[in-house]
Amino acid sequence: MAIAKAERLMNLALCLLGTRRPLTKRELRGSIEAYLEAGGAAGGGNDDAFNRMFERDKDDLRELGLVIETVEGIDGEVGYLARRDSNRLPPITLDAEEAAALGLAAKVWQQARLAGAASGALQKLRAAGMPVAEDPYDTQAHSALEPHIPVHEAAFEPLMLACRDRRPVVFDYRKSNAARPEQRQVEPWALECWRGQWYLAGWDRERTAERVFRLSRICGRVRLRTGAFTAEVPDHVTVRETVETWSGETATGTARIRLRSGHGYPLRAKALSTAPAGDGWDELEIPYGHGLDAWLVEFGPDVVVLAPDELRADVVDRLRAVAKG
Repeated sequence: MAIAKAERLMNLALCLLGTRRPLTKRELRGSIEAYLEAGGAAGGGNDDAFNRMFERDKDDLRELGLVIETVEGIDGEVGYLARRDSNRLPPITLDAEEAAALGLAAKVWQQARLAGAASGALQKLRAAGMPVAEDPYDTQAHSALEPHIPVHEAAFEPLMLACRDRRPVVFDYRKSNAARPEQRQVEPWALECWRGQWYLAGWDRERTAERVFRLSRICGRVRLRTGAFTAEVPDHVTVRETVETWSGETATGTARIRLRSGHGYPLRAKALSTAPAGDGWDELEIPYGHGLDAWLVEFGPDVVVLAPDELRADVVDRLRAVAKG
């Protein structure tokens, strides 16, 4: 079955690339043997079976990178072609350092579903004569650098594809201080990993503003939607800077907290001062910025906010929301 499908896709690609004018579905159906077998004789047989197969094949070829144009003829009948100039890449030239960087980047995805795509890309570069290093997935090989970015969230792959294809998405999102998730309609711009967590930056249609979403707080399935973006995508998307601001990295003051001894090392690393408070607790002074309450909640019973009062109230509200959920 796999060989038959690969042969069918190859024949369809050759037909679309070899024509000088758009070919209609009727013409393609009569030219490719697999379509004749699936739909009966040309112009008859099971039209639904042929149409389903043709649409799947067309989508598969586009997913593989073939640019297929849809052209409406004078008689109103739709035709398809793949122009050679639109499907020809310019010569690729990489020096040894650039090739090594690509090989290192590919190793990042060795534990993710993107491993196959990354490996295939390196194989194509090797076939073109590029000086790419040894196979990054060879378990017998050893390297001084072993990069790894965790990709545990099911939302990562559909959001990555949506960012690439500029497709709006819909998903349920639960804020850290909310008891229940809310539906979000987002135009995704970029994904970025920061401190072991993946974040999505995009345009929230209902709030008509830029927003950043933590993937681990997305509930259920990410649904792709059709249609164009309504907001302009900025040239430079500052995911990390936005997350840093929301998580207290951009400090506007200081806060005093009590932290259980032997816990909360990320907080200790940020501390401006630390002093023993007795009974297994330490008192810390840390930078205070927007979003610090959400970060402190993640440490649960190991953190007690002493000051300022508004930060303490925000943390208590978030903990109550979690308890209700």
